Amino acid sequence: MRNRALRLVVRSASYAIAALGLGSSAGFAAGDPAVGQQVFSSRCSVCHTTEPSMNRIGPSLAGVVGRKSGTEAGFDYSPALKAAGITWDEKTLDQFIKNPGADVHGTKMFVSVSDDDDRQNVIAYLMTLKP
Repeated sequence: MRNRALRLVVRSASYAIAALGLGSSAGFAAGDPAVGQQVFSSRCSVCHTTEPSMNRIGPSLAGVVGRKSGTEAGFDYSPALKAAGITWDEKTLDQFIKNPGADVHGTKMFVSVSDDDDRQNVIAYLMTLKP
């Protein structure tokens, strides 16, 4: 009887931990990549490309998720972004895109995406881009 109760507690705890893990990323994973591509095309593509190693006013965003800030080859980053030491993920991209100058004082990026849904959609799209 005691072993059965212990197994039940362990199983319940495992389910709770799994649910917490899923719940913690749900806010960031809620974006729609197809809608994000449309937002990117209208708001971001003037400065950024999604082609690897093809930089414009801003760096290529191909493979940006998981990349360290200020490291895209061939782009002249601000000293502030080079020194920021940010690894781009859903959370850091959300914070930066919301207000780049407040997040990294001295960045060259001046365009923000203030709408929460638009940001989540753009981030979902960026997550699909491979280097």
